[in-house]
Amino acid sequence: MVTEPTVADAVERLKAGRLVAFPTETVYGLGADVFNEEAVRRVFTVKKRPMGNPLIVHVADARMAKRVAAWWPETAERIAAAHWPGPVSMVLPKKERVPAIVTGGGPNVAVRCPDHPVALELLRAFGPLVGPSANVSGEVSPTTAAHVRGTFLERRVMVLDGGACREGIESTVVALVGTPRVLRPGVVSAAALSEAAGIEILPFAGPFAGGAGAAGAVQEGPGMLASHYAPRTPVVLATRGEVEAIAGGGGRVVVMGTGAAGDAEGSAAGHGFVEMPREARAYAAGLYAALRRADEMGAGRIVVEWPVAGAEGDGAVWEAIGDRLGRASAERDRDARERR
Repeated sequence: MVTEPTVADAVERLKAGRLVAFPTETVYGLGADVFNEEAVRRVFTVKKRPMGNPLIVHVADARMAKRVAAWWPETAERIAAAHWPGPVSMVLPKKERVPAIVTGGGPNVAVRCPDHPVALELLRAFGPLVGPSANVSGEVSPTTAAHVRGTFLERRVMVLDGGACREGIESTVVALVGTPRVLRPGVVSAAALSEAAGIEILPFAGPFAGGAGAAGAVQEGPGMLASHYAPRTPVVLATRGEVEAIAGGGGRVVVMGTGAAGDAEGSAAGHGFVEMPREARAYAAGLYAALRRADEMGAGRIVVEWPVAGAEGDGAVWEAIGDRLGRASAERDRDARERR
């Protein structure tokens, strides 16, 4: 009988400079000791992650965040009080002791407190951890322990199983240095952050704003590359009418859409179908698992119905979903294609 690793096992693994995947409410993170440069370098190597792409540091609370952030303004205190534990990462100046590799060579560090009991238990027992998504860089983020185990061998990455991730897409990243602004959208909107902080925080301006998107450049924050979250099968975004035309144009496709989209294409035509919810939070929670299922169907393309007909729920969540789908369907660079 195989015994599942415990938090105590994970702490020992981390103390030895090795890697542990842990659950959060967003996606599974690939954890390493933030102050151990060799361990952090191992994260970049295992993920095949560009060195200029910074890592989010996970903390148990605001007090622990101050161990890595050199400046903790009132705006950070207010956002933490309103949205931590939760899917919000704040970019702040880093303390000198934080290795430059953690921040991609930049002066700032992203910190967040995850809303998951296993993650919080681990952080309280060990301390701050880097925690990028536990997958190969640029590919679909993992939302179950099985997703992580399907990517990494246990001898390289220990996995703490905390069930399926509740939110399903990565945290909102907000910069509190310079002009306060959202660098990556998530389920927490710029309006909600502004209300909590008591100042205006500018909304997300797109993946190419401020020079983001170039794989070789140092990024302002994590998760800003233009091509990201992508399955091996090419993804195409299409309206309801375009889905029908694409599916009828030859070659086998997998359609991701509502039930009506599935009825329009039909499995009788030899196409696959993955049904998606109309409600924003449910769609977000199931997005990455659905992309993985579609990828496994062996089609030439994954065609995603977008925008979702009859969409319901928070517009900010739909914006975040659209951001992930846009990056999943973006043209990939040569290195990314070779990895696949």
